Amino acid sequence: MFGKLKSVVEKYDELQKLLSDPNVYGNQAEMMKYSKEQAELSPVVEKYREYRDVEKAIAEAEEIISDKKSDPDFRELAQAELEDLRVEKAALEQELKLLLVPKDPNDEKDIFLEIRAGTGGDEAALFGADLFRMYSKYAEKRRWKVEVISSNVTGGGGIKEIIAMISGKAVYSRLKYESGVHRVQRVPETEASGRIHTSAATVAILPEAEEAEVNIDQKDLRIDIFCASGPGGQCVNTTYSAVRITHLPTGLVVSCQDERSQLKNKAKAMKVLQARLAERIREEQDAERAQDRKSQVGTGDRSERIRTYNFPQNRLTDHRIGLTLYKLDQIVEGVLDEVIDALTTHYNAERLKESW
Repeated sequence: MFGKLKSVVEKYDELQKLLSDPNVYGNQAEMMKYSKEQAELSPVVEKYREYRDVEKAIAEAEEIISDKKSDPDFRELAQAELEDLRVEKAALEQELKLLLVPKDPNDEKDIFLEIRAGTGGDEAALFGADLFRMYSKYAEKRRWKVEVISSNVTGGGGIKEIIAMISGKAVYSRLKYESGVHRVQRVPETEASGRIHTSAATVAILPEAEEAEVNIDQKDLRIDIFCASGPGGQCVNTTYSAVRITHLPTGLVVSCQDERSQLKNKAKAMKVLQARLAERIREEQDAERAQDRKSQVGTGDRSERIRTYNFPQNRLTDHRIGLTLYKLDQIVEGVLDEVIDALTTHYNAERLKESW
């Protein structure tokens, strides 16, 4: 580990010199590149300096304790401080190990959120709407932007399917563990006997793909233009602005009718298609590398149930990490950090085990 840390510090110092070089200072592209690299290394360097300071303090405390001529009370204080410093040192070592684990290259990316109603009919569609509202409120709290790409709503306020783009700081890093089947248990408003129903909705989190990641041949696309429509067949606008793109080799289909401009709808649909194709490539690569990668959520199969929302008990349970919270009323209002932090801690620990 300390060999790696030494290399990181040397690289950091090298970048510092480059950023001070007048020849580099006049090149905006190079300045941005080196500044970004240095910013990525900065947390490791700062934590390592903190670690070295603790090491120095430990050495000083040990020296005081070993000096039999020093005041006994002073040695006693040094002994108490030494115990605290050793605990701090062990904690810093764990933090440094985690900081040295290779980061997910997608963590800083914006995402496409896809929610689809599963088993449960109208109740599943209503739950899909609740999930979208929950994520939208969470995004609002973090000052992220939510932009609907396409949606298929029911007359009762439910959502059969919705695709939205969420953009902001480190969106994927916070939401990447939300993919999977979300199950709800509650009494529907139409249930006269008070019987609890179980239904489900699927959530997919796709990091926005860069054009270099996915090479799409225009010959492989079929693009259909149609008139956008809302619930009950009501026309949203009278122009043929909605766009449906079919990727012929894979059969993937993406539609967008949110904008009044056909060109804007096409651009949005292409972004979703790129993200889905990039996700497919990542899944294929993961399958080739290993049958079971602990760093991924479960098997990566979105048919896997990950979470249960039990409204009568005001309970949320995440089955992957055994987390149960009796504050569902707050969670559905977008207070998600406790759940997301627990998932992040768990999977970071798993990555740490694999790396060390």
